[in-house]
Amino acid sequence: MIEPALLGQTVVVLGGSAGIGLETARRARAEGANVILTGRNPENLERAAHDVGAQSTAAFDAMDPAALERFFRNAPAPIDHVMVTAGQPHYGRLLDLNVGQARDAFSGHLVQLLETARHAAGKMKPGGTLVFMGGVGGRRPGVGNGIVSTMTAALPAFTANLALELAPIRVNLIAAGFVDTPLSAAILGDRLDDRRQQLRATLPIGRVVQPTDVAALAIHLMINTALTGATYDIDGGQQFIAG
Repeated sequence: MIEPALLGQTVVVLGGSAGIGLETARRARAEGANVILTGRNPENLERAAHDVGAQSTAAFDAMDPAALERFFRNAPAPIDHVMVTAGQPHYGRLLDLNVGQARDAFSGHLVQLLETARHAAGKMKPGGTLVFMGGVGGRRPGVGNGIVSTMTAALPAFTANLALELAPIRVNLIAAGFVDTPLSAAILGDRLDDRRQQLRATLPIGRVVQPTDVAALAIHLMINTALTGATYDIDGGQQFIAG
């Protein structure tokens, strides 16, 4: 009998109450991990924890540096793996941003990841993993995509440098295209079904990427100890097609 790959390890998922985070937690549990979930909404978080059999939960906004520091200060050690799915992309014209909005849009996500790394590292085992979420959609410049494009370009370099600084803790980035999650539904609203149909018709894989697909990649990054400092695309070939 093959032993579960994450048996006895501790996996923390920031933003684990739905979508990619929840599916990653579910798959980690299936591989024998003890899972700690965080999220902003206590009710959603408790439902998710019951669903996957999480060890514990913490309800807070992961974009709040003080709350993030407090969570890791109080978290049990050792931690083996941390996945960050909290947050969402920012869209809009660059020149429509005022100074405060621009500062928040460009620094917010990077600061969140940096603070996660800073506070988690002291409790993580050597060879453990930080898994960050990014995207591929912003690789094509366009009006309204300026913030996303900038972050898409910055995150791989950020990840690679952090992997060197934190070694032997490993740091990797997942760059996703459209994934059929509650966040995608909230962003697209009544255009969601049209987007799904368009992707089914045009993607080389002939279907829409699901949270389970991304979760499988995230777990592989945790298990394969040869992987660090790299960006892994998972978009079904979306970046190779128009639109």
